[in-house]
Amino acid sequence: MKCIQSIKETKNTQVGEIKRLEDKEAQQKVDTGYWKFIPKSEWKLSKSKQVSTTQVGHDMGGSYEVKVEKKKKSKNFSK
Repeated sequence: MKCIQSIKETKNTQVGEIKRLEDKEAQQKVDTGYWKFIPKSEWKLSKSKQVSTTQVGHDMGGSYEVKVEKKKKSKNFSK
């Protein structure tokens, strides 16, 4: 398995998108010039980031902003 990151934007990917693929498939994508190999540690960091979304709305008193942060659930193992 190899980790790759997009370096050019296409209709299906954004710049900076990170994927983990089989060796052959990853090599094919890197050969196109739209992807580059990256260390597995970068892939792990991208998966552990918190997802935060910001919603902006308007109401009669003006605009307001709501920030929602989603945390990854940790796996609890009972013995």
